[in-house]
Amino acid sequence: MDKEKKSSASKHSLPIIGWRERLILPDLGISGIKAKIDTGARSSALHAFDIQLFTRGCQEMVKFKVHPYQRNTEDTVITEAELLEHRNVRSSTGHHQLRPVIKTIVKLGNQQWPIELTLTNRDVMGFRMLLGRQAVRQRFLVDSGKSFIHS
Repeated sequence: MDKEKKSSASKHSLPIIGWRERLILPDLGISGIKAKIDTGARSSALHAFDIQLFTRGCQEMVKFKVHPYQRNTEDTVITEAELLEHRNVRSSTGHHQLRPVIKTIVKLGNQQWPIELTLTNRDVMGFRMLLGRQAVRQRFLVDSGKSFIHS
């Protein structure tokens, strides 16, 4: 089998997800969050506010709050994670923003894997979370005409 046919065959064996899916972030205590699968975005982003940096032992940490449900500011998850780095990210409006980055586990359907998440206030955005192309690359194919295939 030549290289092009082999690559095409392996791509077709990947599971299909919709352009939006419900995810679980177990390490952060988030049992469900609606996410847009955004292949146009390199990195993934999570709605976070009241972001506070602190040190535990020798490790830099970040504590933050999340409203995991759209149009709901009542339900709040307070969580923390190890700070991976700060990254300069260009938003969808073209503005650059320095964001904290964490690494956490994401669950979708019967799969789970580690992803990097940037933390930013997404209150005015349509989705509380974006799952970017780095998180889905070589793991899923995205059907832009379907939603919540694994939810």
